[in-house]
Amino acid sequence: MSSQTLVIIPTYNESENIPRIIDQLLGLREAVDILIVDDASPDGTAKVVQEKTEQYPGRIHLIQREGKQGLGTAYVTGFKFALEHNYSFVCEMDADFSHNPEDVPGLIEPVKNGEADVAIGSRYHNGISIVNWPLTRLILSYSANVYARFITGVPVNDMTAGFKCISRSVLEKINLDRIRSNGYAFQIEVHFRAYKAGARLKEVSIIFREREVGTSKMSKKIVYEAVWMVWVLKIRSLLGRL
Repeated sequence: MSSQTLVIIPTYNESENIPRIIDQLLGLREAVDILIVDDASPDGTAKVVQEKTEQYPGRIHLIQREGKQGLGTAYVTGFKFALEHNYSFVCEMDADFSHNPEDVPGLIEPVKNGEADVAIGSRYHNGISIVNWPLTRLILSYSANVYARFITGVPVNDMTAGFKCISRSVLEKINLDRIRSNGYAFQIEVHFRAYKAGARLKEVSIIFREREVGTSKMSKKIVYEAVWMVWVLKIRSLLGRL
């Protein structure tokens, strides 16, 4: 381990994006290590990552999984890896450049200096900061976040944000084996569990850009999961079964 911070990036068919995002992350002033969790990408994403490990010895880790198992399980796998390898700060990030690597230090800083336990790269903290989304998707996303915040009571505007830095102490308090969500609902569940565990959540404004290369993983199934999962979390919390 060469850094206190691990950036987890789940991948499925991101061979065009992953080499560039690795280069940019490892070129930051803030030293980070990278964990790629690849779900058997048929486009050779894992092979590209393996080639990059030779360029950056000890800085890149790769977990290859059999089949497309989903976003949530990929992050849980990454969280467990981070705990096992004694990382103090753990970041979530997409592989498609919708999250700007240059924003990573700004998420790590408030967690590292003790201002927050979870720093969330927020699209809705100061207005709406999303580029190149169609209006229908923007309305759906914004409405979903208002809905999730209202039902769960978590004081976060961007409940489905997948760009964040989490303190190790938060991951130690959350029972990772009880996380059941796998799409955007996973992000809602992480924020909810962190909040209920007493974590301090801080939103940091970012500009979110729609991917330019590759294919979006959004589906109706992911949307439906987010709709019902907020109620599942709320009821479990009221019953003391979170």
